[in-house]
Amino acid sequence: MRSRYAMVCSSNQNRSMEAHALLKREGFDVSSYGTGSHVKLPGPSLREPNVYDFGTPYKHMFDELRRKDPDLYKRNGILPMLKRNMSVKLAPQRWQDNSSDGPFDVVLTFEEKVFDMVLEDLNNREQILMKTLLVINLEVKDNHEEAATGAQLALNLCREIEAAEEESIDEIVSNFRTRTGGNFYSAFPSIDDRGRMNQALPCFYAFA
Repeated sequence: MRSRYAMVCSSNQNRSMEAHALLKREGFDVSSYGTGSHVKLPGPSLREPNVYDFGTPYKHMFDELRRKDPDLYKRNGILPMLKRNMSVKLAPQRWQDNSSDGPFDVVLTFEEKVFDMVLEDLNNREQILMKTLLVINLEVKDNHEEAATGAQLALNLCREIEAAEEESIDEIVSNFRTRTGGNFYSAFPSIDDRGRMNQALPCFYAFA
């Protein structure tokens, strides 16, 4: 089973990009996105985030923050993260603007709010033909250490899905949730070959 995967978090910076980088190294057909209205990175204080538009190159962010305060942004891991991101793709992309990228088979989100926004967006898309799409949430805190752990979980799950027969996906997802624990939910909407939503199949949710 050869699938297309999408990794989705809020800003397409940390959790989704950690998973994107890892799956890309392992040879998966993978893309990544954010669902927020803007890209936000930590600033000098909670009240002073660095805010960018989606599509702003990672290199632009890296150069700007390095000029502002190289010690701060190296110490909090932002510069190394952006340097990693630069090696994966040009700029953060927004999930809601991705319909031209074509259909995915599996979407992994890393936060309940992001999961809900992905499903809401799919439900709002024009409805034509049916294709099963597996949407899974792995609840991962937005810090560098948890992102690395979440990326490894995502890789393990994607490996199992890739090796599976289609009819065994339900069992794989259920067993994975049992083994890993934590917050884990999934849904099976249907989309057409242009990424447009048709009437959703019944969803199931598994909560820790």
